[in-house]
Amino acid sequence: MPVTVVRFNLVAPGASPAELGARYRAALEMAAYADDRGVTTVQTEEHHGAENNWLPSPFVFAGAVFGATRRVAVTVSAVIGPLHDPLRLAEEIAVLDLLSGGRLVTVAGIGYRPEEYEQFGVDFARRGKLQDELLQTLLRAWTGEPFPYRGRTVRVTPRPGTEPHPLLLVGGSSRAAARRAARLGLPFFPSAHLPELEAYYKERLAEYGTEGWVMMPAAETALLHVAEDPDRAWARYGRHFLHEARTYASWQSGTVRSAVKSTATSVAELRAEGVYRILTPEQCAGLGLDSYVLHPLAGGMPVEEGWRSLQLFCERVLPALED
Repeated sequence: MPVTVVRFNLVAPGASPAELGARYRAALEMAAYADDRGVTTVQTEEHHGAENNWLPSPFVFAGAVFGATRRVAVTVSAVIGPLHDPLRLAEEIAVLDLLSGGRLVTVAGIGYRPEEYEQFGVDFARRGKLQDELLQTLLRAWTGEPFPYRGRTVRVTPRPGTEPHPLLLVGGSSRAAARRAARLGLPFFPSAHLPELEAYYKERLAEYGTEGWVMMPAAETALLHVAEDPDRAWARYGRHFLHEARTYASWQSGTVRSAVKSTATSVAELRAEGVYRILTPEQCAGLGLDSYVLHPLAGGMPVEEGWRSLQLFCERVLPALED
């Protein structure tokens, strides 16, 4: 059975607070519906100061999802590590781990938008060192024992329930990220299909004498939407996918590697590119993928259309994947 993911970043350009509130509540209802029907993962992420209201608080959202569900995992992919206070983040993840029974998966990256660092008064040039400190602090904090931190002795309680600690992966597309993961004995989550970086990570594991594993996107990664009539859906809703694709692309320099990076400048180009796909239930079930990532509220997608996509996926695609 493939891994099935429902992604939420709650993008909604121009939405009022009331509209955003309704959208957030709809996402929780969708998560509960997906959980009841066997979807394995809800994925969310973190960005700050975006004009289109991109979700800035993934752990708050994760907590709400856990309160509305019973089985589904929530992956934060990715938290921008250097923007967080290490001790407070250790506490938040520990509480979510206890609350959810170990259903939280955290991918820690360093981001790529200097303006996000400026907003929080964090030195973008020091992001690598700050990420090292964050990861080391999380691992020490989750032991529940006192440890030295910035010249004083601290202790973080409560301890999380997951042993040896909540699932924490190091994300990124650079050798520095791979080295960081290997040095700490943490699993590595490349941001794109990068076999050469996986090989480098494994070489560093041997060098450091640590153990770890890689969770890497497939060579072909697509964000999916399910509709009875894809042509009609592209005509009516393609602008929402394009908005998200163009926003995401505008944030990334040429050195950033991403499994879902688009270069499209029009809906027609976006459709031909294949990063975003609108498929019939039969087409979707026939893809033969190891993982299916549904994006029902992409780029400000109307909630009612997001529900149609999710229901088609759960009622007609999931049963076919189980056969």
